[in-house]
Amino acid sequence: MLSGFGVQSPATGSRTFEGESRFSEHLRDGVQCLTMPSLHYESKGQRFDSSRARHRGQGGGPTSLPTTIVTSADADDTQCMALALEEARRAESEGEVPIGALVVLDGRIVGRGRNQVIAASDPTAHAEILALREAAAALGNYRLTGATLYVTLEPCAMCCGAAVNARVARVVYGAADPKAGAAQSLYRLLEDRRLNHRAPVTGGVLQQECGAILSEFFQKRR
Repeated sequence: MLSGFGVQSPATGSRTFEGESRFSEHLRDGVQCLTMPSLHYESKGQRFDSSRARHRGQGGGPTSLPTTIVTSADADDTQCMALALEEARRAESEGEVPIGALVVLDGRIVGRGRNQVIAASDPTAHAEILALREAAAALGNYRLTGATLYVTLEPCAMCCGAAVNARVARVVYGAADPKAGAAQSLYRLLEDRRLNHRAPVTGGVLQQECGAILSEFFQKRR
């Protein structure tokens, strides 16, 4: 069970913003493809302890870690993606493209993020970037060795690059992004052997739910 969030482990705004980002346009164009078949690339026999939000901690050492605990390796991905969807819903309520992310390390959520590019007037304020920032601030280290990044939509090239720089152990996403996805759809940046770090990728976790929230968001804006 994830304490404090009511997600149990299994038993075994129609507002239009002027100057809307190309990111949103790409998502809208490709929304009909968001329920691509699940793709699973986890390394055989390897166990991963599962892993957008306010950037807190401006130096002065690490901040205290959240206390949410993740148990049961088999249920981790679904549970964590459900919590990332909560972040996506928060983004939607704020008029942002509904994408959410989490960073989990040793069964503990250390970073949360949701899309905030409009509110922050920041083209880099994607859910993954903000979750990674929060995790790094919480841990007092920009290298998130052993952590897993969860995100409701396949990460773009920028976010994949950030994941590589953070040295995350694994990336898990919900819906595929055929227009901008750089983990598996357009590129496989996280598995590129030319880079100095690679991370296994698992796609399609709660893909229907993750795709539906985006589809409904863009339908309301038409």
